[in-house]
Amino acid sequence: MDCKFIWTDGSSEEFLRFYQITEDYYSSLVGGKDKRKGFIPYNLSSAIEDVLIAYCGDVAVGCCGLKAYNETDIEIKRVWVEPEYRGKQIASTMMKLLEQKAAERGFKRLILQTREKMTAAVAMYKALGYRYIDNYPPYDKLEGAVCLAKNI
Repeated sequence: MDCKFIWTDGSSEEFLRFYQITEDYYSSLVGGKDKRKGFIPYNLSSAIEDVLIAYCGDVAVGCCGLKAYNETDIEIKRVWVEPEYRGKQIASTMMKLLEQKAAERGFKRLILQTREKMTAAVAMYKALGYRYIDNYPPYDKLEGAVCLAKNI
């Protein structure tokens, strides 16, 4: 599939559309937005500094982002590919581009939080060399969270 990847930031119109799609999806996984109240303040779109949008033709089909966590770690946020475009290596390509951007910015490690029930995502992260770590704040206090990391 011929896709292009364009860097932007958390204010991008396409990213804000994906942000709402992911909010709805994550809420559906846990039985409603009320059960995600603890997660929401840590996932504001405006805090995501580097955003990558995947386009197939002129259609935005996926996104992901980076948010500095501390001096050495940068957090991967909002990895999403529209269901009809999954299985085409778009997410794994985006992940590799995130790793390059994080290294360019001088970070030493990428970290991320997901849920074990997101089996395809977890499998992809593990295939790309991410390993489970102890849950980092704020996810250390949130039920159902799992965290992974990769040194770069």
